[in-house]
Amino acid sequence: MKDFKVIEVKRSIFEDNNADADKLRAELKSEGTFLLNLMSSPGAGKTTTLKRTISMLKDEMKIGVMEADIDSDVDAQAISETGVRAIQIHTGGMCHLDADMTRQGIREFGTKDLDFVVLENVGNLVCPAEFDTGSTKNAMILSVPEGDDKPLKYPLMFSICDVVLINKCDTLSVFDDFSKEAVKERILKLNPDAKIFFVSAKTGEGFDEWADWIRTEISEYQK
Repeated sequence: MKDFKVIEVKRSIFEDNNADADKLRAELKSEGTFLLNLMSSPGAGKTTTLKRTISMLKDEMKIGVMEADIDSDVDAQAISETGVRAIQIHTGGMCHLDADMTRQGIREFGTKDLDFVVLENVGNLVCPAEFDTGSTKNAMILSVPEGDDKPLKYPLMFSICDVVLINKCDTLSVFDDFSKEAVKERILKLNPDAKIFFVSAKTGEGFDEWADWIRTEISEYQK
């Protein structure tokens, strides 16, 4: 008989992380810094979406971006070209960020003078959903080419997100089997409170509504 229980060990790790995440969230709240944890599959358009979002908001608020990847600094370089503060976090092979890793990034990055910080998490739909980063809100991007069945395959990710951006809507004429109605129904069945925006980072479709959501959330948060 084994003398250890995997489930108990795993639960302990999650409980420790959740407590750390709550502490980090309180620290950020005291500074008035809104932290958005942005998740997606690789290639869904996180960085392109961020660049367009930044261009719409950078004259209204102070923005910073923390880019998390297993390796490389390609995304941080792309974001730094927008003129906002950017830092690259290498996860050392880990497929996600947890609260302590996020805090380490924040210490190096410095957020006290920032209104809006985006944590671009490691690209996948499994691990990042399992670990609370201490963010104010969670958002994810699902791109049209990935298919409208992803909420069925990765329910946890869609359950924990406050916002879902359906990106690359300019490709709907090509991926004509993607149903906007079906994906919306599947997301809301898992998460009735989720905000869903149909967008295109390429054309700008839907970005006014997305930017307005950010403005409203930060305004309420900083009261």
